[in-house]
Amino acid sequence: MTRIATLARGLMAGGTLMALGACNMAPHYVRPDLPVAPALPQGTSYPALAAGDGAVDAIGWQAFFTDQRLKDTITLALANNRDLRSAIAAVEQARAQYKVGRAALLPTVTAGPSASISRGGNGGNANGAGGNFGGGTNENYQLSGGISAFELDLWGRLRNTSRAAFETYLASAEGRRATQITLVSETATAWLTLAADRDGLAVAQATLGTREQTLRLTQQLEANGVGTKLAVAQAQTALDTTRADVADYTTAVAQDRNALELLTGAPVPEALLPTTLGDGTQMLTSLPVGLSSEVLLRRPDVLQAEHTLEAANARIGVARAAFFPRISLTGLLGLASSSLSGLFDGGRFTWSASGSATQTLFDGGALAGNLAYAKATRDVAVASYEKSIQVAFREVADALARRGTIDDKLKAQESYLANAQKAADITRSLYRNGINTFLEPLDADRTAYAARQALVSARLARATNMVTLYEVLGGGIAP
Repeated sequence: MTRIATLARGLMAGGTLMALGACNMAPHYVRPDLPVAPALPQGTSYPALAAGDGAVDAIGWQAFFTDQRLKDTITLALANNRDLRSAIAAVEQARAQYKVGRAALLPTVTAGPSASISRGGNGGNANGAGGNFGGGTNENYQLSGGISAFELDLWGRLRNTSRAAFETYLASAEGRRATQITLVSETATAWLTLAADRDGLAVAQATLGTREQTLRLTQQLEANGVGTKLAVAQAQTALDTTRADVADYTTAVAQDRNALELLTGAPVPEALLPTTLGDGTQMLTSLPVGLSSEVLLRRPDVLQAEHTLEAANARIGVARAAFFPRISLTGLLGLASSSLSGLFDGGRFTWSASGSATQTLFDGGALAGNLAYAKATRDVAVASYEKSIQVAFREVADALARRGTIDDKLKAQESYLANAQKAADITRSLYRNGINTFLEPLDADRTAYAARQALVSARLARATNMVTLYEVLGGGIAP
């Protein structure tokens, strides 16, 4: 048994050394240059940025979001969302394929014992008499092991196949990370949208009650000969418009909850749902955004595209190696004895070894076509990698552009609402004193109602902009 193990180790070591000393036909990988500006955009539309590339991706989503109900909802989504489950399963698939490809770099060693026992006999004498039978028992025991058709990876075909599988695995892992970032962002946005629509519904319902009172008052005035039928019609029109808004917001709230539960993959308990958006500060109000655009290289979707590029680069090596001979080694060794007890003691040692080489002489251009295809695939991967960086740059730039102006818009909207409400109160007082017609307070009331709804929308825009900025800068992986 010792002799078998020694020879087997020798064959494996020799094959491995030959493989390690072999050529690598894959092109040397060089990361493409950034196809965007070296710095994120600056100017009047953008907030001031710090030097460096920031560390937004190091902020866990549990720290970024401050509302416990929102954090619990995100936890529910991470546990049950089917898209994330599918991405996790894809990672396991790629990992298994990499292990299969990696195994081809090592020889497959097999071993098997065998035994045979037979009894022989001699016939009667020459005269056909005596019928005397006798004989002995023949025993044969063997233990053999071998390496079957182990390919010597002289040109790097197997190593580059394994490298391509490994990069594909890494790409799928980054894809899972990208899916998680998107899920965290989409869940938070859906939750905040539900909160905003509930605020919008509350504003519409409160306005509906006010306009019902206004209609009753206008009808009384008209009945008493003070008001006009025109005022009644105008009040009814305003009431009907608000009733339609209540119906729309009621539908929106129901649809928002449906969208949220699709993301969470399970019903969301009422205790986790928002009752109001409030001022929209359910998350951090600022992020350490750096100036360098190299931060984009840490985004999982960009890393996924780069690993895909590296896999395509390795497959060029596979296609090139196909032009060279494939050399395989087969070895067999074993022990044989006529007794089981002597198999490992004085058994006869046997061995054999053989090799083969295969070279394609004519294939109608298939090998050249495969190489051209591998190079074209690499070129496609380069373009996709560069496009992913450009898309990332645009997403960050857009989020920063909104971040640089949203506070001014929110302040303007708050001032607009305050003045619109003041105008509504004044015109209503003048109307009651008989100075204005009903049209002036009606228009002022419509303006104030629109301003209240616009303020809710502005608060939602600021909240979702922070979530988007957090997402596009790679936040949402760490808990």
